[in-house]
Amino acid sequence: MANELKIEKLVYGGDGLSRVDGEVVFVPFVLPGETVTAERIGSKKHVQRAQLTGIAEPSPERVEPPCPIFGFCGGCQYQHADYPAQLRLKREILSETLRRTGKIEFDIEKIATVAGDPYGYRNRAQFHFAEGKVGFREMGTRNLVEVHQCPISSPKLNEALAALNRMVRDRRWPNFLLSLEAFTDERHVQWNVMESDRPVAKVFFDWLAEEIPGTVQGPLDYLVNNDEFHVSGKSFFQVNRFLLPTMDEWAIGPARGDKAWDLYAGVGLFSLPLARRFRKVTAVESGRAAAADLERNAKRANLRIDVTQLQTEEFLAEEDTAPDFVLADPPRSGLDKAVVGHLLRLQPKEIVIVSCDPATLARDLQSLSAQYAVDSLTMLDLFPQTFHIETMARLLSK
Repeated sequence: MANELKIEKLVYGGDGLSRVDGEVVFVPFVLPGETVTAERIGSKKHVQRAQLTGIAEPSPERVEPPCPIFGFCGGCQYQHADYPAQLRLKREILSETLRRTGKIEFDIEKIATVAGDPYGYRNRAQFHFAEGKVGFREMGTRNLVEVHQCPISSPKLNEALAALNRMVRDRRWPNFLLSLEAFTDERHVQWNVMESDRPVAKVFFDWLAEEIPGTVQGPLDYLVNNDEFHVSGKSFFQVNRFLLPTMDEWAIGPARGDKAWDLYAGVGLFSLPLARRFRKVTAVESGRAAAADLERNAKRANLRIDVTQLQTEEFLAEEDTAPDFVLADPPRSGLDKAVVGHLLRLQPKEIVIVSCDPATLARDLQSLSAQYAVDSLTMLDLFPQTFHIETMARLLSK
C-alpha cells in the first residue's frame, strides 16, 4: 500500500528522509520539499525504507534524467536533480554530517565548491557480464542491468562499452569472464580482470586491442598538467578527468616550506607538486605496485622524493620530528586511530585531509580538534550525479 510522504531533506547515500507516525522513512530518487507516494519495502530499528511510486508535488529543481536505466543501475543517485541543486545538497549533507557526527560547526556558505562538467567525467569503470550481456550492478543487488551507453563515463569508455557489447555476443567471448575494469586517459585503455572463474588468455587481450584502439598491455601513462603518471593495474588513481589538473592546487594551496609528508601517496598525484614547493618530501605508500609507480614517476619528473613503502602508522611511529606540512589522502575508512595519535604527538603546523566519506572525516576532525582548528573546507565534486562527496579539510595547529 502506497503512503503519501513529505520529503524533509536528503541524507548521505542519496535517499530522501520523511516521517510517518514517528518513524523515519527513507525514499530514493526524491528531492527536499517534494510530496511523493511510496510503498514500504522493509524496516530496521524504527527506520523504514520505501520504493518511490509517484511524484505528487515535484521540486522545481527536478529534471528529466538523461540515462534510460537511471533508478535501476546502482551507479547514479542524483540525475533527477539539476546540477546546481546537487552541489548545494552535497554541501548541506557535508555540513550536517560534520555537525552531527563530529560536533564540528562550519558555515555552509564558507564551504568552497569545485566542480567540472557534470557528465562524461569518469575515466574508470567496471563492466559486468552475464548471459551475453554487458552492464552494471542493479541498485543494492548483484543483478546485472544491461547498458549500451553511460552518460557519466568518458567518450573513450563509451567507445569501449560499445565494443564490449559487440564482443560479448561473439562465440569467441570467454563466458567464464565475469567482470572487467577499464581505465583510460582518452588515448589509451588499460584493462584489469576483476572477476573470472579461470585465467583469461592473452589472446583475449589481443582481441580487445583489435576492437578497441589504444588498448595497452600493462600500465598506462596518464598525463596531468606536465607530469606523466605511470599507473599499474593495481594502483589507485582519481576518476574525474576534468578535475585532476587542479586537485593539487586545492589540496596544497599556498603551502611552501622545508619539509612535507604525503601520506597514502598512491602513484604521486600530490607528491610531485609537493616536491616543487618543499625542499624535502617523503611519500608514504603501503602498496608495492603504487610505490614502484611513484618512484618511477618522480624519477621521470626529475624530482627528489623519498618514497617509503610502509603502512602510514608504521612510518609515523618511527618519526619524532614534525614536518611543516602533512597531506593525507586515506581510504574511505579514514585515518586509523594510531595515525591520529601520532599526528597529535608530532604536531605538524598544517594538515590537509583529502576525504571521500563525510562521516569518517567528521570523526577524524573531532579526534584532532584538541590541537587543530579547521581553517577551510573545500568540496570537490569528483562524482557528479552520485551521492559521493570528496572533501579537502585544511587544519592549522592551535
